[in-house]
Amino acid sequence: MKITDIQAIVCHARMRNWIFVKVVTDEPGLIGWGEATLEWHTRSVVGAIQDIADLLIGEDPTRIEYLWQMMYRQHFWHGNGVVRSTAISGIDIALWDIAGKRLGVPCHELWGGRVRDHVRLYCHLGGGSMEKFYETSVTDYQAFGDLAAAAVDDGFTAMKSMAVPSTMPIEGTAAVRHAEGCVAAMREAVGDDIDLMVDCHARPSPAMGLRFAQAVDDYGLLFFEEPCWPESVQGLARINAATKTPIASGERVIGQQQFRALFEAAAIDVCQFDITHVGGLTEARRVAAMADTYRIAIAPHNPQGPVSTAASLEFGFSQPNYVICESVHADVPWRVDVVTDSHEIVHDGRYAKPHDRPGLGIEINEKEVAKHPFQPELLQRVFYPDGAVGDW
Repeated sequence: MKITDIQAIVCHARMRNWIFVKVVTDEPGLIGWGEATLEWHTRSVVGAIQDIADLLIGEDPTRIEYLWQMMYRQHFWHGNGVVRSTAISGIDIALWDIAGKRLGVPCHELWGGRVRDHVRLYCHLGGGSMEKFYETSVTDYQAFGDLAAAAVDDGFTAMKSMAVPSTMPIEGTAAVRHAEGCVAAMREAVGDDIDLMVDCHARPSPAMGLRFAQAVDDYGLLFFEEPCWPESVQGLARINAATKTPIASGERVIGQQQFRALFEAAAIDVCQFDITHVGGLTEARRVAAMADTYRIAIAPHNPQGPVSTAASLEFGFSQPNYVICESVHADVPWRVDVVTDSHEIVHDGRYAKPHDRPGLGIEINEKEVAKHPFQPELLQRVFYPDGAVGDW
């Protein structure tokens, strides 16, 4: 069996362009689907997929580790930059899909079988609505509480908010008070049995991140995400040591070496690599195994398209330290039209059951995808009050 073609198929989904990767073989009907979505870098990733494809055409798609090494190490530049790593990830996911289809088993069966009976999901406030999640003002505490209550009504027992605004490296207490106000409103709205998470989007400096983390430390968060840049390993470690709430990070981290630095510094308790960026399922399995030696939980970053979600769920069924799957279900109304997904989602509690279909258990409807061609993503630019550039 040989690879005959690798295609990048773009589907515009408002905030993101989903990049579906289609790997075609010379065995009739046997194709694999992956995803390589990277916001504001769509054309770069598509070009990287085309460049890497030249290495793989004519190769045996079942030699997944060999092909991963080819993609990562050949052409001189290693695949540890986010554009090339995302391209590698999309192709790698598709190769695992092919492997499962060829053997007639779900992907999780390829990695030792199921370790759990279901995978729990959490949502964004607003279900994935860009405006509700990213643009709800942190001064509107009531809106945060109402959105949290709506998520519970929609069956979720866990949800994430953007309750921390963009802040300068050092500033006063107003932003911290607003963050605490939002969290307090959500906790009051949903009670103590619902899990809340707060995403800082790495907006604060380590000093401000520590202030935010301590301000919400008594509200029983499941985790506090990206309180500072992931490059600030010692800053993360300082925050993690000073708070009870587990600190999460990793969505912008690529490769084992960078994760090892976070683990060795005890900088995080929750590892959030993104399967569509970190190097695909092949590299995700390596990082997850390394995390498990430190007893660090896995909760992959997954706000992308439906192939990414299917890959994260299959991964979750096979990994002992996987705790919860990020999910977006209301970003575009036609999301379910572009994919046939085999994971049954139980509404009451919002958890996924395993399937018995081969591979990832999904198929992409290319005719539906074609209705949503590439468009430039909406620009997201942040400036501090004095005009200096901030973090989105």
